[in-house]
Amino acid sequence: MRKLTFIDAVVGPPRQDGDGEPLSDDRALDAYSRTVSSVAELLSPSVANLRVSRRARGGRVVDGGGSGVVITPDGFILTSAHVVDQARRFVHASFVDGREESAEVIGMDLLSDLAVIRASARDLVAAELGDADRLRVGQLVVAIGNPYGFTSSVTAGVVSALGRSLPTRAGRVVDNVIQTDAALNPGNSGGALADGRGRVVGVNTAVAGVGLGLAVPVNAVTRQIVGALMRDGRFRRAYIGIGGGPRPLPPRIAERLGRRTGVEVVDVATSSPAARAGIRPEDLLVALGGTPVTGVGDLQRLMTEELIGTPVDVLVVREGREQVLHLVPDELVV
Repeated sequence: MRKLTFIDAVVGPPRQDGDGEPLSDDRALDAYSRTVSSVAELLSPSVANLRVSRRARGGRVVDGGGSGVVITPDGFILTSAHVVDQARRFVHASFVDGREESAEVIGMDLLSDLAVIRASARDLVAAELGDADRLRVGQLVVAIGNPYGFTSSVTAGVVSALGRSLPTRAGRVVDNVIQTDAALNPGNSGGALADGRGRVVGVNTAVAGVGLGLAVPVNAVTRQIVGALMRDGRFRRAYIGIGGGPRPLPPRIAERLGRRTGVEVVDVATSSPAARAGIRPEDLLVALGGTPVTGVGDLQRLMTEELIGTPVDVLVVREGREQVLHLVPDELVV
């Protein structure tokens, strides 16, 4: 076995700058390090370590954990739904200043994997929320969370890709997910993914492989969901009751509409709004309420609370011909 020599000090005089003075620690940090350090100092007080107790089979109580991000000084904390799903009513939140607070689950949305809890404290340090829609591939991001229970662990990387899709445990796909190579591990879920200015642009949610972490974006859609969870404890969605996937449009229809694909209806749920409207398997759905539908993601984004109980026209292509049907969506019950 090769003999190793461990070096615990560098022999020789300290490095000096052009004026002959030793470099200070601050001056020795490069721009990248300064940015990461600044984000960590800014955000660490706003990231909570969550301890969660769940009731398992046989009546056993199982302890788990994750992370959360304080979004208001009076105790509202944003986290991942799968962190607090099936939790007993209260979770425990601890902070870098040593405080430990009990927190109540206010609301969760399994379809976006987002949840809001509220700690009993009223003087917390709230993080600033950013806008993930402004991110660019290659941009620096910093992840802060509690992997394996190690409080306020900081990793950094770049935005590897944008627009990824993430299947949730509730069977829905979250669109526009952020992919990053910042190291994420169990316990990071619910923690902050921040840009170089310390603004939270994502909620870390999954590890898809080494160097492949995923985060739910913080954007206008997320803010709408979070606001509803804080106010009502839930986020309402419309439901029409079809299953399907993308399919190319017939050339003549594609040329007239100015797009290439629609959603092919593969299945229609019995007694669903789609069934009542006369939608059939093999129909190509190309527009809903005048808004183009080119894929399943477009259709999911249109299923907002405002659509529940509201009559809306659906444009389908059936046997090569366009046809308008009249639909009244129900509320989705999860």
